[in-house]
Amino acid sequence: MIPNGEVSRRNLLKLIGKGAAATVAAGVGVELLTYRAYAQSNSTTTPNGLGTNGNMTPGMAAAMADPAAPPDHQWAMVIDLRNCDGCGSCTAACQKAHYLTPDQTWIKVFAMSNNDGQTYHMPRPCMQCEDPPCLHVCPVEATFRTDQGVVLVNQDRCIGCRMCMAACPYEARYFNWTADVQYPTTPIPPTPQAPIPQKLGTVGKCTFCVGNLNNGLLSECASGCPMGAIYNADLKTDVAVNGLGSTVKLSTFLYNNDAVTFYPEQNTHPRVWYIVGHGQNLDTNSTTA
Repeated sequence: MIPNGEVSRRNLLKLIGKGAAATVAAGVGVELLTYRAYAQSNSTTTPNGLGTNGNMTPGMAAAMADPAAPPDHQWAMVIDLRNCDGCGSCTAACQKAHYLTPDQTWIKVFAMSNNDGQTYHMPRPCMQCEDPPCLHVCPVEATFRTDQGVVLVNQDRCIGCRMCMAACPYEARYFNWTADVQYPTTPIPPTPQAPIPQKLGTVGKCTFCVGNLNNGLLSECASGCPMGAIYNADLKTDVAVNGLGSTVKLSTFLYNNDAVTFYPEQNTHPRVWYIVGHGQNLDTNSTTA
């Protein structure tokens, strides 16, 4: 689980990237999930066109961009830690847009420091896992995964057992204890894509702002980030864009910057990638005890 308070840079590197070269164990497959190492491996793909760890190799992008293949989008996210200054604007934008209480930080920014006393930051949204443990433990199927790869909660079905909260290794789910926020008056009922207002006694989480994405808008955290650290990405078109309007070819961006995933040993296959910045050497620093 994510430790409370500060996360050390050493621990972060151990969590989200364990080296620049992949190793293979019999019957297990690729263990180390840096994007570049995975793209250079001979891993097979899953039926949805992604690699066995949820990552996409450059060669998969063209196949996924086939206009005849539904659905239209496969949403993902890239967080460039080189540009994150820990300002918390992403959290503030998310909470304002979704009318969340202060304790519900769907995207939380962790502080971490290295041995030299330098401070770095790591935003953590829902990882939108390819193999989400929260989905598998829900006894009433309130948690579900859309055909666009987004994990959502149907709060009309949720019974508040909180088994999904216990199952999530990223601690990215929140129980709705109170209704301290004044919600707007709207004739539109809440939906899993836009759970406003949150239903008391149920679990809430980051929705990837999938309603925004499907209407040509960025997620609130991406548009609210003044540093352009958060990219909304589409695996289908192999494109990612941040709030500053910078557009990149997703697979190339991940490969060239050796992007990594968070807690790869959990085998959840996240759709959120991190680019670890500030000149860290994953080969040496990630294995430091």
